[in-house]
Amino acid sequence: MKSAMGGPDYIVDIAGVRARSPGETDPPASLQGRPWIAVEWACCGVYGRVYRNRSGDAYEARCPKCQRPVRVRIGPGGTDHRFFRAE
Repeated sequence: MKSAMGGPDYIVDIAGVRARSPGETDPPASLQGRPWIAVEWACCGVYGRVYRNRSGDAYEARCPKCQRPVRVRIGPGGTDHRFFRAE
């Protein structure tokens, strides 16, 4: 069903409340506020956040299912994209 605004009527926008995906949890306090990029892990078909490392020279993480590592370097001449696919 569509609302009067044209969108689905089951989506509610409440100021100060962010929508979550099923099963999504808050990041640990040590990561809150740290820069991140979004990665689709092609190996397992899942998405996740990859946070900047402590030295600030790369974004590093492991696939949440199979633990395959990924490292995205930060440097001059890079990109301003925020979404990536790890093959």
